Amino acid sequence: MKQSTKQLTVSALLFALGLVLPFLTGQIPQIGNMLLPMHFPVFLCAFLCGWQYALFLGFLLPICRSMIFGMPHMFPVAIAMAFELAAYGLIAGLIYGRSKQKSTASLYIALISAMILGRVVWGIVEVLLLGIGENAFTWQMFLSGALLEAIPGIILQLILIPGILVALRRSGHFPL
Repeated sequence: MKQSTKQLTVSALLFALGLVLPFLTGQIPQIGNMLLPMHFPVFLCAFLCGWQYALFLGFLLPICRSMIFGMPHMFPVAIAMAFELAAYGLIAGLIYGRSKQKSTASLYIALISAMILGRVVWGIVEVLLLGIGENAFTWQMFLSGALLEAIPGIILQLILIPGILVALRRSGHFPL
């Protein structure tokens, strides 16, 4: 019981952080697309609380943020992000949770795998929402949104998330 209370509390804190972090980008979508502020709490939740909590956090965060603040726009952005972030939480949490050695290397494997597969999920959902055809979701839009625009955020995630988790491990709050 104590562990689930801690997981729920940490998840709630990360949910609140996910609602607030995008304000650091000044509600400017172009900067948010580059720094990916809602991704950080989902990844942290996957490693700190497990895939179940991160899956729900990832799915609910963009939907709730859209309903409360109007950003990101519900269709298609928040809906596609909900599936993308849910995939991040699920994949990172599952891979890390099932790794035999909880090391920095297994953390990076889980993080990078989730980044790749989550972006694939985002692309599939975008195609389903926008369809295919001349005015629909294109391969160029996928590359731009999933990779090119996101490079600064991806680099920040690869540096900050393991750094935060290692610091938590050293403080005795996270068994890596």
